[in-house]
Amino acid sequence: MESVTTGAATDGLTLIANGNYVLAKRHRDMVFTSGMTPRREGHLIHTGTFTNDQRAEDSKDAVELAVSNAIAAARRLLRDGEMISSVLTMTVFVSATDDFNQHSRVADHASNWLCRELGPDGIGTRAAVGVASLPGGALVEIQLTAIVAGTS
Repeated sequence: MESVTTGAATDGLTLIANGNYVLAKRHRDMVFTSGMTPRREGHLIHTGTFTNDQRAEDSKDAVELAVSNAIAAARRLLRDGEMISSVLTMTVFVSATDDFNQHSRVADHASNWLCRELGPDGIGTRAAVGVASLPGGALVEIQLTAIVAGTS
């Protein structure tokens, strides 16, 4: 099995594990990512908790940053001639008050981004889960499992 822990890569992003874990781990043609928050260069960009006073649309930037970090971590385990061919499953954790009920609409931003990035195979199974808090006060956290295929 291969894993990636931290550092910059050819994608220009610096992803940093914020604890005792690896960012992604590969087993054969599957890559599993850790939960990714909306961080840029190791700094948490989007924090807070959703309430019913907020629109799910206001989370687009945070969700897209978190899911792009997850794909970047997965791609760091690719070998020459390989690509992420599809997403099997994704879990979107949404920091929300107990009366917030638009978790799926928040998660749609991640699904839409993956579809633009990978085409229809970017859409897999999904769970959108409301939680009381996330690491560092993050607004969202995204974990996914992807399939690797050769480009030929």
